[in-house]
Amino acid sequence: MSIFEAGMLFCFGISWPFAIWKVIKTKSVKGVSLLFLSLVFIGYICGITHKYLYSRDWVMLLYVYNCALVLAQLVLYFVYAGSKESC
Repeated sequence: MSIFEAGMLFCFGISWPFAIWKVIKTKSVKGVSLLFLSLVFIGYICGITHKYLYSRDWVMLLYVYNCALVLAQLVLYFVYAGSKESC
């Protein structure tokens, strides 16, 4: 377990809810990149897979938490992408 890996995931885990709240509040995905979210989601899946196969520890829970938040952001992207306000 790396304290730096845990710190990075903790900081991201605090940041994602703000991004999600902004989309919910504005009902707009203007400025949100589908490519970016997709790559981050894939990155978290890779992190979870690595932790599961090679290094099982509590940090995997931070990966799962962050991955769930990015998934929520992806769902919101598709919910609001078609609205007029997101253009």
